[in-house]
Amino acid sequence: MKVIHLISGGDSGGAKTHVLSLLKNLNRSITAQLICFRDGPFAEEARGLGIPTQIMGGNNVRHVCRQLSAHIQAEGFEVIHCHGSRANMIGALLRRRLQVPVVTTVHSDYKLDYLGRPLSRLTFGNINSWALRKLDYRIGVSDAMVDLLISRGFPADRFYTIYNGIDFTPTPVDEDRLEYLRSLGADVDEHSVVAGIAARLNPVKDMSTLIRGYAAAYRQCPNLRLVIAGDGEERQLLGKLAEELQVPVCFAGWISGGMDRFYHALDINCLTSLSETFPYALTEGARWKLATVATSVGGIPYLIDQDVNGFLFTPGDHEALGRSLITLTRDEQLRRDMGRRLYEKASTHFSIQNTVDTQMHIYEEVLRRYHRPKQKRDGAVICGAYGRGNAGDDAILEAILREMRQIDPDMPITVLSKNPRDTRLAYRVQAVHRSNLFVWPRIMGRSRLYINGGGSLIQDVTSRRSLWYYLNNIATAKRRGCQVQMYGCGIGPILRENHKKLAADMLNRYVDVITLREPDSLQELRSIGVTKPKILLTADPALTLPKADDDVVDSTMLKAGIPPHGRYICFALRHWKGFDARAACFGEAAEYAYSTYGLTPVFVSVEKHSDPSAAVLAARDLKVPHYFLPDGGGAGSIIGVLSRMQVVVSMRLHALIFTAGQGIPLVGVVYDPKVSAFLRYIGQELFVDLERLSTDDLKAMIDRAVKLGENPEVQRQAVETLREIESGNVREARELLRQSEENE
Repeated sequence: MKVIHLISGGDSGGAKTHVLSLLKNLNRSITAQLICFRDGPFAEEARGLGIPTQIMGGNNVRHVCRQLSAHIQAEGFEVIHCHGSRANMIGALLRRRLQVPVVTTVHSDYKLDYLGRPLSRLTFGNINSWALRKLDYRIGVSDAMVDLLISRGFPADRFYTIYNGIDFTPTPVDEDRLEYLRSLGADVDEHSVVAGIAARLNPVKDMSTLIRGYAAAYRQCPNLRLVIAGDGEERQLLGKLAEELQVPVCFAGWISGGMDRFYHALDINCLTSLSETFPYALTEGARWKLATVATSVGGIPYLIDQDVNGFLFTPGDHEALGRSLITLTRDEQLRRDMGRRLYEKASTHFSIQNTVDTQMHIYEEVLRRYHRPKQKRDGAVICGAYGRGNAGDDAILEAILREMRQIDPDMPITVLSKNPRDTRLAYRVQAVHRSNLFVWPRIMGRSRLYINGGGSLIQDVTSRRSLWYYLNNIATAKRRGCQVQMYGCGIGPILRENHKKLAADMLNRYVDVITLREPDSLQELRSIGVTKPKILLTADPALTLPKADDDVVDSTMLKAGIPPHGRYICFALRHWKGFDARAACFGEAAEYAYSTYGLTPVFVSVEKHSDPSAAVLAARDLKVPHYFLPDGGGAGSIIGVLSRMQVVVSMRLHALIFTAGQGIPLVGVVYDPKVSAFLRYIGQELFVDLERLSTDDLKAMIDRAVKLGENPEVQRQAVETLREIESGNVREARELLRQSEENE
């Protein structure tokens, strides 16, 4: 593979470090040439690292484009990779001339790149905004940067994420830290706890918040010291602020001789930026196992898990920063524990080798997608109850997307969602509003497969309009030429006779395959007379989802104030007709579980908009310790939280599905036949109808569930069998895509 990288050549900071370390390591396996538009220290350092480097300077953009175009064609470069505004502009112009994919890495928020320089922002900033939208693919140096750009209207399925990686083998430092700090001008002794930051002194880094937070901590911890490494236009302003607040701040200027000496001398690493992508300053500090306090911006929360391996605070909140500094200054063991955990996570997920491997994967996928044969029809449309804040429905979408990418990782996919923006951000797919009747029929007209995506969509209990909507979409998709699959779904209940006839007629006429998640749905289809589509019994696709990493689960629980490794019983409730009269039963059962088995109640919301009210009602009279998790995040983190429970009591179907998949004993409270249908399907007997629920029922089932927890293998094996059966969903989708291709 041959890749040409374009950069201005005057870059510094994280972008410079990223490009040079990446190209140095890429050239061990491919040809990665660097083109700078000016000579200078950047190009010299690149040559010193053995990176093939060439200068193509001058202000004549047309001449540079012609020169580059000839060079790319002569040398056979397969990918053009841009870094920065000038390179993006050149890349956008080259894209018109060459049949080569053009990729850019977005190292920072382009709207803040020229902060404080209005003329440059007006010219270079606007040119860069134009160029970014003209390129084929974009790489963000954090998921947060990708999210930011998608939220600004960039196509969600043309993004990749790469994190800045470093070599986590630190250079040995044989130097007394106190002597080194004193050489920088710091007033330190053996009792000093030293906080530090390495960054440019400009408005984006918000050093004034750092000094104010430090001042608040210093008043209570006079042994705390602050060392600032860096320089910039705010140096004098910050010095005056330190004088006004009467705190000892060491302004060390730019550090020579490498940063390892600096980080080796610190106890606490700080970052107060208003905006970041994924700063090297934190991974470099992690390499030295430093306790860290940083703003919750950009990709930083992907590295730092609150209260687990560091502290996060909202930009500008100097009081929160001060509290974190006080906590760390007073607790040496906490500093060591957090620093160790941060090192373990960073060295595992953010090494330079991970960065290089990710970049290689991106190049391979870009080339594959760029050269994908252009077809009249391609990809799939997925429609379901998505974008409503319901973790169960979103888990179905996540599982279907994972399975579609198993079939074809480059398949174009569009999701019909109530909240397209959230869907684009969460899943990196194209999404349109489910009510946009002008757009989605056109998308169906160029897609191969329409998926009616899981859940109990064909029913008239919650809404007759919902039934009409999904049946109409199925008919429209078929008329527009799609193969149609109802995917791992539930059917019913359909109560009205006219709806039964309508559903039977539409499904018989317009659906090719129906895969069902439990036998009751098969019986429902037979009872209303659906016979023509191919019908298979499979399982809910959400059964295939894995739990999140342990550190993510720890952080999710800690944010809600829940110690991650306690003994818990979970209640996942839904505010449904008749719930108010039975709410006290859950509270009494929670007290029983605590007093009998030492299980602390945790009320988890699967649907974050409505479930919290049910939890509050059930826990209203609780006199034992208990916790609420009103928003557990995505499916992976909720599954992880449920895996930490000893017993789960749930009305919510997908909480039961997630729990079953983790082999945790469960108790079902049935408000809808789909709940009992699933529980019977996995051989689970511990369930009761909501309308007949009593405290004694719950106590007895909790007793049995606790006993079952001593031997979870039976339930786990049943779920493993279902996961194998679930593969039928994917098999049928693959076959429909093949048939569509043959029919063209």
